[in-house]
Amino acid sequence: MEIKDKVFVVTGGGNGMGREVVLGLLERGAKVAAVDLREDGLKGTVELAKDAGKRLTTHALDVTDRKAVLALPKAVIDAHGQVDGVLNVAGIIQKFVRIKELSFEDIERVMNVNFWGVVNVTKAFLPELLARPSAAVLNVSSMGGFLPVPGQAAYGASKAAVKLFTEALYAESQGSNLQVTVVFPGGVGTNITQNSGVDIPNAEELAKGKAPKTTSPADAGRQIIEGLEQGAFRVRIGADAKFMDRLSRLAPKKATGFIAKQMKALLG
Repeated sequence: MEIKDKVFVVTGGGNGMGREVVLGLLERGAKVAAVDLREDGLKGTVELAKDAGKRLTTHALDVTDRKAVLALPKAVIDAHGQVDGVLNVAGIIQKFVRIKELSFEDIERVMNVNFWGVVNVTKAFLPELLARPSAAVLNVSSMGGFLPVPGQAAYGASKAAVKLFTEALYAESQGSNLQVTVVFPGGVGTNITQNSGVDIPNAEELAKGKAPKTTSPADAGRQIIEGLEQGAFRVRIGADAKFMDRLSRLAPKKATGFIAKQMKALLG
């Protein structure tokens, strides 16, 4: 998809990968409506996008608030005149605990943000997107969406739901003007734990060992935009996501055991 002069909505635009996607789209000449729960995060994005001017608007709202989300298309169109693409990047993780220790409230919170947030935004904008000559929906799932990660069962379930929801939208959109992409990041060096209100168990002990290699938010954002430009069906970000994607399809039981061993220290 051509980026220049198109209008994109990006959730999670106030930090991490979402912010980098906003900045990258602006650099390529797009107009962007950045959406985030936190007003201060959006202000930080505006400060970094010094030359964007009116090409960047910010919209502070909770993606789980369906009424607010359903009002968003009008606000974006009033500001930019149209909508050509939606990129759902916003997401949170859960506490690093086993299922038996995970409250129903925590499960619902993660599902509401990660899955229902994507559903709310996608459905709110679909009528506008389908009326355009060409349009795009890009949803960020996770490596945890195709691989069971101990201590992140609800997070993984929410991202698996995003995967299948997005792939079903792709299947339904064959022959239409709508391109659909699902993204599977591995480890990315964002503040998702802090933004999710989650502590890392045994953090001091883990810090003594060799830190796992992660993809930078800027690199992840670049790959997301390249996937959008190419109209990719799937985008895997990071060597870890690519390796585990192959292993989980070739030997799912072995992949599950491998990741369980890797996560053991986080569960105590």
